[in-house]
Amino acid sequence: MNRRTILHTLMAVAIAAALPSFAFAAVDVAGVKFDDTVTVGGQQLKLNGAGLRTKVIFKVYAAGLYLTDKKSTVPDVLAVPGPRRVAITMLREVSSEEFGKAFTDGLNANTGKDERNKILPQIMKFGEVFAQTPVLKKGDQLSLDWTPNDGTQCYLNGKKIGELMPDLAFYNAVLRIWLGDKPVDSSLKPALLGEK
Repeated sequence: MNRRTILHTLMAVAIAAALPSFAFAAVDVAGVKFDDTVTVGGQQLKLNGAGLRTKVIFKVYAAGLYLTDKKSTVPDVLAVPGPRRVAITMLREVSSEEFGKAFTDGLNANTGKDERNKILPQIMKFGEVFAQTPVLKKGDQLSLDWTPNDGTQCYLNGKKIGELMPDLAFYNAVLRIWLGDKPVDSSLKPALLGEK
């Protein structure tokens, strides 16, 4: 082999070795990077999908959904066992009042009255979480984690906020804000379900 052939072979090997890292690179949504995997409750979760929440023409936040296994339908997402995470990065400043109202509107649009009555104490606790934080600033990271045997825990910039909410029905009701029949953003729903 001559020197040129050896060099080409080495370059091809280097490129081939680098390809898997490109295949598993983080997903970018409006400049927000979502890792392919995260750990919740000691278990590794996969990025199911990620997308952008817009209101009128404004980018509000980027959101990613993490599950133990990738799912492409709402019933499968709601039934998946194990931990889950919704990761949100704010792309503009939003008052907690505005964010809380959007949460309530989304919950009301996608759950029946009987279901809301059953999870009302947890809805109230969740409202208190937003009362503790007057403003969500651009760049703030909000995580909503479900861990079996514990419940739902909110984190703001990695710090726990609010109390644990124990009912899976509450977490699923929150997921339906984005994934329900009347999602808060019709383009975000398919993105979270991993549709290209």
